[in-house]
Amino acid sequence: MEKLLKRINELAKKSREQGLSDEEKIEQNTLRQEYLKKFRQGMENTLKSVYIMDEKGNKRKVEKRK
Repeated sequence: MEKLLKRINELAKKSREQGLSDEEKIEQNTLRQEYLKKFRQGMENTLKSVYIMDEKGNKRKVEKRK
């Protein structure tokens, strides 16, 4: 994940300074999508272990919205 972020940041910096080639734009978009996928998976895994406690002290698992 660290390599992924490093490359995304390199492309973002280059984009601001001098622009990107078409190949680099495609790479940047692909890397961003991959990063978002991994981030969402990590967040989903974290939320699987989260419980909400109501005012009566009852615990319930966080459920995915439909």
